[in-house]
Amino acid sequence: MSATAKGSATQKRDLRTGHSLWQDSAFTGVPSKGLSQSLSVDVVVIGAGITGAFMAHALTRAAKDLKTVLGHDPRILVLDRRPPLTGSTVASTAMLQWEVDLPMTDLAKSVGEDHARRVYQRTFRALGDLAELIKAENIRCAFETRATLYLAGDEYGHRALSSEAEARQAAGLPSEYLTGAQVRERFGIDRTGAILSQHSASADPGQLAAALMRRAEEAGAKVLSPVEVVDVLSDPDGVSLKTDSGHAIRARKVVFCSGYELPDMVSIPKADILSTWALASKPKTAMPAWLTSMMVWEASDPYLYFRSTPDGRVILGGEDEEAEARHSQPALLKKKAETLRRKLKAMLPEIELEPDYVWAGAFGNSTTGLPFIAPVQNMDHVWAVAGLGGNGITYSVIASQIVTAALCGKPDPDTELFTAR
Repeated sequence: MSATAKGSATQKRDLRTGHSLWQDSAFTGVPSKGLSQSLSVDVVVIGAGITGAFMAHALTRAAKDLKTVLGHDPRILVLDRRPPLTGSTVASTAMLQWEVDLPMTDLAKSVGEDHARRVYQRTFRALGDLAELIKAENIRCAFETRATLYLAGDEYGHRALSSEAEARQAAGLPSEYLTGAQVRERFGIDRTGAILSQHSASADPGQLAAALMRRAEEAGAKVLSPVEVVDVLSDPDGVSLKTDSGHAIRARKVVFCSGYELPDMVSIPKADILSTWALASKPKTAMPAWLTSMMVWEASDPYLYFRSTPDGRVILGGEDEEAEARHSQPALLKKKAETLRRKLKAMLPEIELEPDYVWAGAFGNSTTGLPFIAPVQNMDHVWAVAGLGGNGITYSVIASQIVTAALCGKPDPDTELFTAR
């Protein structure tokens, strides 16, 4: 799916419904301005959330390679119809996992064993790349490497998880199957089995995205908002964008990083739109010691997932529904939060959780849980990136690598893996 919130833990506050924890994070400002004239640039990134931030940052880091292709220093522009970082980025619970929504053994039934294995290996590598990037750029975003505990549930039982652990191990991925007795002994959770995996992570997504975007700006990228693209016309030489301000933008390449929120003329494989809910407890919540370095999710439908933050909060989410509008209904927030709290209490009775923030969001999902990272069909010079599934931040890392490599004339060998199905 993670955090330094403003305000003292001792302050008396009302429950913040409809307001995510990350909206109160420090250091999330990104300078931007409106569009005041028509422009001609090399690359336009549409979307100033975390996907667009990774993309803009990767493109500016590859400036020398892009200059070789272009013959001049690249001119990179980021557009968003909202202020930066105010879309789905702050709705995330920021459990940064290399495990995708479908187990490798199940994914293989849809895309083939080799394809599924390579997907998991690439997502694993992406988290290692992210850790190196955060360290190299000295980004303060509460980033922590964590293990994950994947609990048997009504979708996949202990036998399925045992087979899944074997498949991951054969692919060189750090996963260990635990019996029901081991799960109870080590974690106090009553399940028939689980997979314990290493080298996932958590972070504050607002701080991470803001830091990446600011570094991209420092390297020459321009961020303009609010600017809405209302029409896209591609031709053999480039792409023309019509905006709501009446000004046009001409670009050599365009990359849509707006998730499933795409103009009608930009098509990707059909995605189901789901609503999801989350809550964060007050700081310094009493919890088992192991939860400070662990993230938990379950093989159930709907499933529960949870983790802790460095200041002692418990963040949990789930209760997904296949209905885009449901997440915007205020009456559901407290009801869903209570359901999540009750599920966590049933699993770990020792946690006395007092909610501090409750929020909801919508996300796109493909049948395989894999993203769409590819050129748009029937549109020259246009790429689209849609996270699709519960691994949006991990997929954003991969998308920035694949698209940047393509624009630099060095195609990524894994491009074929992430075209959604």
